[in-house]
Amino acid sequence: MVINVVILAAGLGTRLGRPYPKPLTPLADGRSILRQQLDHLRQTFGTQAHVTIVVGYKMDLIMEAAAAEAAFVYNELYDQTGTAKSLLKALRLAPPGGVLWLNGDVVFVPGLLDTLAPYIEADRSFVAVNTASVADEEVKYTLDADGYVYELSKKVVGGLGEAVGINYVSAADRGVLVAHLERCPDTEYFEYGLETAIRDAGLRVAAVDISAYGCVEVDFEPDLDRANALDGGR
Repeated sequence: MVINVVILAAGLGTRLGRPYPKPLTPLADGRSILRQQLDHLRQTFGTQAHVTIVVGYKMDLIMEAAAAEAAFVYNELYDQTGTAKSLLKALRLAPPGGVLWLNGDVVFVPGLLDTLAPYIEADRSFVAVNTASVADEEVKYTLDADGYVYELSKKVVGGLGEAVGINYVSAADRGVLVAHLERCPDTEYFEYGLETAIRDAGLRVAAVDISAYGCVEVDFEPDLDRANALDGGR
């Protein structure tokens, strides 16, 4: 079974303040964030993973770093649009089937993807969540009466945890998500498209708890320090 994987790596990464794309930020183990992601994907899914990277800012550097292991989609409006439009471009072009997507600045430990694999094999849409932390700056979530994601944004009050930036849309749900990403304002995050699809189209998205595994989305220097404290493994 081919597993479609999308890595969102088009943004400017201004908050971290590096002169290169944030996914190329070196980690303590000598690998970049992107290299560690690719290694974890191959470790879990092997040759089944069909990886597409959405590029924009200094795209030649990303393409050089992953040329032998991925296809590329160019978001030419990378400096004017958010992750909703980057994901939309990738979903329009990815092969048929469900799609696993990751923010290009997520650092996580081996084993996390293995926890998600049964949901991917069952083709169930999900958002990976960390219930151990609920920071104001992060995307938070709540659940409906049936235990599916109800709210999903940085504005959520009383969030049950944080969405960590690793998500999956099933083959059956992909068209609905595409339609809602198309309606997103240009500068919105993809979570807005998921939230409106849940609210307006009845999309059912599971919240998969990965709190047992180290996972950090790197936006600022303290995040990078926490990411480097994780055991990234090989």
